[in-house]
Amino acid sequence: MTNQGITAARPREITLRFLAEPTDVNFGGKVHGGAVMKWIDQAGYACAVGWSGYYCVTVYIGGISFYKPVFIGQVVEVKATVVHTGTSSMHIAVDVAATDPRTGARKRTTRCLIVFVAVDGAGDTVPVPTWTPETEEDQRFEQYAIHMASLRKEQEAELLAMDSLPLR
Repeated sequence: MTNQGITAARPREITLRFLAEPTDVNFGGKVHGGAVMKWIDQAGYACAVGWSGYYCVTVYIGGISFYKPVFIGQVVEVKATVVHTGTSSMHIAVDVAATDPRTGARKRTTRCLIVFVAVDGAGDTVPVPTWTPETEEDQRFEQYAIHMASLRKEQEAELLAMDSLPLR
């Protein structure tokens, strides 16, 4: 399943908007962090598929920061933006904001970086279109994504080294 026949420019970003519902609440009366993480993954997925034209799988979610709670009845906006591409991977920055529809007060609630990989029907990775930064902000986001990828490699090497230690 690909977009190869489509000639329109691929969208670099997508924004999902909806109301936070009572089914999203945690024991503290606010939207559960797990619900926010699900929304982040959904927006990231839609962005990655739109960019690549292929089914995509999440391979990493990192640097997730919860700044403010989301309350039931607020309008939630989840914006996902491609900030770096590899051969088959897409690094997508996701911002979550919540707006009180009665007052219009808007706040950033959550932010993170997700990496998706495009795969074909057999589950093998496939190349994705290259994204090139156009602005200084784009360049800063891309450098951040590259830096985070380097840190992930270091972390993975450390975890592999831990495999040789005996279990307690």
